[in-house]
Amino acid sequence: MRLRKQSLLFYFCTTLVAASCSTVKRLKFEKPVDTKSKRIHVQKKKVFQLDAMGLYATNDFLASRLNGFEMVNDSTAKVIITPENTPINNSPYYSFKLWSTTAKTYYLLFEYPEEYGHRYIPKLKRGAAAWKSADSLNFTYNYTDALLKIDVSKDTVWVSAQESVSSIDTKNWYSKLVKNKAYVHVGSAGESVLKRNLPVLDIYKNSAQNKPIVVLLTRQHPPELTGYFAFQSFVTTILNESKLSQSFLEKYRLLVFPIVNPDGVDLGHWRHNAGGIDTNRDWGKYRQPEIKNITRYIVKAAKETNSTVLVGIDFHSTQKDMYYTNETRHMTAHPDFIENWFAGIEKSLKSHAYIPEQERANSVKPVSKGWFLKYFNANTITYEIGDETPRDFVRLKAAVAADEMMKLLLKW
Repeated sequence: MRLRKQSLLFYFCTTLVAASCSTVKRLKFEKPVDTKSKRIHVQKKKVFQLDAMGLYATNDFLASRLNGFEMVNDSTAKVIITPENTPINNSPYYSFKLWSTTAKTYYLLFEYPEEYGHRYIPKLKRGAAAWKSADSLNFTYNYTDALLKIDVSKDTVWVSAQESVSSIDTKNWYSKLVKNKAYVHVGSAGESVLKRNLPVLDIYKNSAQNKPIVVLLTRQHPPELTGYFAFQSFVTTILNESKLSQSFLEKYRLLVFPIVNPDGVDLGHWRHNAGGIDTNRDWGKYRQPEIKNITRYIVKAAKETNSTVLVGIDFHSTQKDMYYTNETRHMTAHPDFIENWFAGIEKSLKSHAYIPEQERANSVKPVSKGWFLKYFNANTITYEIGDETPRDFVRLKAAVAADEMMKLLLKW
């Protein structure tokens, strides 16, 4: 009987400890956002047939978006793109494949709901060739009108707002990157609304105990691919096994989340998850499983190893390259981190005449930038890349940023 009581007490204590490690306290923001799930409109996957034109399109693949395809005249088709639900940010994402019975030049007229306008210059892919942006001779647009002139044949041509990267593509990328790297521990933070995996790369050498933590995350908003490309380059640089990388990983631990919103990505959403919510407005009440599970993973990891979350970087895309930072920094472990980091980036990219543009403001809405500051007193950055920033420079700038971050943190 006594042994049974001791066993029950032990079970109760260990359960209590485990629960306390995974509990994430709610945070209050000046402008709270209702993140209770809302209905979404799931696009119907099909082949769209315009037999009179000899032109065909499909959205029957991951990360596609095409809601309608209609004939205007014998050489022009209307591409109809609608969001998963509303209200929603103006980020009209599209991705579809075209072919025709005979080789011919066609015109595609993009149409969105009345209150939304065009954002992304089409990216085209033919066969095994690389993605290529439509040039200004073949694509004209303003906020309300967009027209693409395109050569189509029996060979499929892919038309997409940004280069298409699904959750499967993401898994293939990080699986290849971490192969034979025993210090990268691939795990899961849980599941999304539709039960897709939320992968995490837990990176450290030797023991994780007491090591300060740097958190990297991306793809909260599905179409924001330039931010994802920067994220890829940033992570790849940290794992390149240079002397700098090795020294950094002896001292620090990284928690890396390569796809926060896999449902939204694979469903071809403009911005939201399968719960119809912008996940980057849920970092306060954690009503959506993606944010609930990821924040729980971060908090639990820090508590279990007696670690401090020092830096959080969330990679996004917008109209231009920009860093959004918090105004309040005096209570962070290294109040001068961001200014010194940007100075290092600027110096390293002097030949490119690049000066990091920063906008400082404390988050009034429940976004990741505000969460890291409020929860951990961490230095946190929303790392924004322009939609049309040249991809080579996106990767170069991110690689430099990763190097400069490692150099700076190793001084402390």
